[in-house]
Amino acid sequence: MSEPFLIGDAMTGGYGTGADILHDCTISVEKGKIAVIVGPNGAGKSTAMKAVFGMLNLRSGAVRLDGQDITSLTPQARVAEGMAFVPQTSNIFTSMSVEENLEMGAFLRRDDITKTIEQVYELFPILRDKRNQPAGELSGGQRQQVAVGRALMTQPKVLMLDEPTAGVSPIVMDELFDRIIEVARAGITILMVEQNARQALEIADTGYVLVQGANAYTGTGAELMADDEVRRTFLGG
Repeated sequence: MSEPFLIGDAMTGGYGTGADILHDCTISVEKGKIAVIVGPNGAGKSTAMKAVFGMLNLRSGAVRLDGQDITSLTPQARVAEGMAFVPQTSNIFTSMSVEENLEMGAFLRRDDITKTIEQVYELFPILRDKRNQPAGELSGGQRQQVAVGRALMTQPKVLMLDEPTAGVSPIVMDELFDRIIEVARAGITILMVEQNARQALEIADTGYVLVQGANAYTGTGAELMADDEVRRTFLGG
């Protein structure tokens, strides 16, 4: 059986010289699919994603992208390999216009970015209307669209989203999830950490429930939603 397109395999580690936060944690996602990491606060969800992106030290384990071991690569080098990461906060340039933010996302590219900007505007039509407006003046949901759009400007193979719906209204959350599904359908692999576990598992091909930095439950989104223990413990019944 071939290996998943992206895998953080048996990851153990933490930040700097501090105590380990992840304990033999494995997160993987198939090409063009959506994997979602959920779990209680302090479970290590964002840490697991940052480990996959190279933002903390692994004491053991490995990260592989499309069969290539990238464990030793810096986050910047991982971007060059086709990974894009959207942090939960401070993920846009507030003083720049929407379009300038998108252009900043293409900083590694040397080709014509016009077509990609057009694709982002097709995905998020409101950004076309506000393209000359400072991004700092946008609503929370629109800012998230800018952040995701900017990440897509790198033409990534993998899009990693850390709590993309944090602080947005339920309507905006549903819309963002719809757009994330569209991105996956275009062949981009999605790895996402999400507090809104029930809604995230509804769109997940694979779901991971982490507890104290370790895998507690793994399955398809539907399997986890149907698991009585997962529902009672993590999804509010």
